[in-house]
Amino acid sequence: MLRSKSNLPTERREFSLLELNNLVKGVIHDRLSDTYWVRAEMSDVRVNASSGHCYLEFVEKNLNTGQIIAKARGNIWAKTFRMLKPYFEMETGQRFSSGIKVLVKVVIEFHEVYGFSLTVVDIDPAYTLGDMLRKRMEIIRQLQEEGVYTLNKELTLPVLTTRIAIITSPTAAGYEDFISQLVNNKKGYSFYTKLFPAIMQGEKTESSIIAALERIYQYVDCFDVVVIIRGGGATSDLNSFDSYLMAANCAQFPLPVITGIGHERDDTILDLVAHTRMKTPTAVAEFLIHRMDVAAMELDELQQRVCSAAQVTLQQEKNILQSITARLPVITLNRIEQHRSQLQFLGTRFPVAASNLLSRNRTVLDHLQQRLRQTALTQVGEASQFIRLTEQFIKLASPDYILQRGYSLTLKEGEIIKKATQLSSGDRLVTLFADLEVYSKVE
Repeated sequence: MLRSKSNLPTERREFSLLELNNLVKGVIHDRLSDTYWVRAEMSDVRVNASSGHCYLEFVEKNLNTGQIIAKARGNIWAKTFRMLKPYFEMETGQRFSSGIKVLVKVVIEFHEVYGFSLTVVDIDPAYTLGDMLRKRMEIIRQLQEEGVYTLNKELTLPVLTTRIAIITSPTAAGYEDFISQLVNNKKGYSFYTKLFPAIMQGEKTESSIIAALERIYQYVDCFDVVVIIRGGGATSDLNSFDSYLMAANCAQFPLPVITGIGHERDDTILDLVAHTRMKTPTAVAEFLIHRMDVAAMELDELQQRVCSAAQVTLQQEKNILQSITARLPVITLNRIEQHRSQLQFLGTRFPVAASNLLSRNRTVLDHLQQRLRQTALTQVGEASQFIRLTEQFIKLASPDYILQRGYSLTLKEGEIIKKATQLSSGDRLVTLFADLEVYSKVE
């Protein structure tokens, strides 16, 4: 039991839970009866299908850690919600959903059963617009600092942009309009199109479009341009295209990217980094057809210039031929006369020149004949001397000549014995003299 400082017993007052909650409710009603403008982020936004009431949570997060540091249950009664939601979405272009920072006017309430809550009676779209603009500017600044903001715009569109990779939903009306516009063009241009399906609204838009770009990148050499289109839908659906990752992937893509995802007055970050921004899928198709028209006009102009240049050249050549034809007889007679004079001149000089040439050649031949005779005699004398010397050498080296001089030759089995080491006991030898042969045996 609690006692006072005088040690006297104090009266204990007990409350039921309902009484306590009513007490809290009364205090809040008496002390916090006004309305308050509150800055918070919406979370867990749900709409009751039968009643039309909107239930949600308001949270505040730490700017550095992202941790929730305050939370309160909120509600928007159906009558207010029916006016507030379209007003907010029309002003901001943003879907009324979780994750958006808002400035709301609330009444603080405390219910005996449901506890503390904030009932929304008004909303200021300007605050959300400012937060959205701040986020857009942060993304744009980041892309610029990374040096990728204008990369796709710096690519050159091919003169003939006919091979088109399309990113959109296959069920989108804008896709059908785009294909119909291309196929039914008045000039009958041929376009090759390939659809890479993607989700074009909602939370999965970013990852779906990036995945489609990655699939196109595998066949990048097969296409001239990438087209990202969507038709119709609420303006708030465009917020999915204010994505840093999507913009960074498109900005750095190796093919020019053309967008047709919004309305004339709406520019998303994706539109800002794309090579070319058109307002609708039909406008994109008209742009591509117009490029073909321009190329066709340039080809026609070039064809006309070539034909004109060819006609001028042919006329010049024709004039030259006509001039040559008119001058040809005179030129021919002059040339014939020139050659006749040259031939006559050569005819008078030819006998003297021939006689001089024959005389010079005869002298040369006489000189060569004398040199040939002298050379032949010299070579015959040298050859005779060589033969005599060779004959004498052979005679001196002859075995008969050696035997006549008193020498003898000893043979063993027909071979001359030059050293005693060639002999063995029992060998039979033949000794040759100049006048006889002597046979012997080694013992």
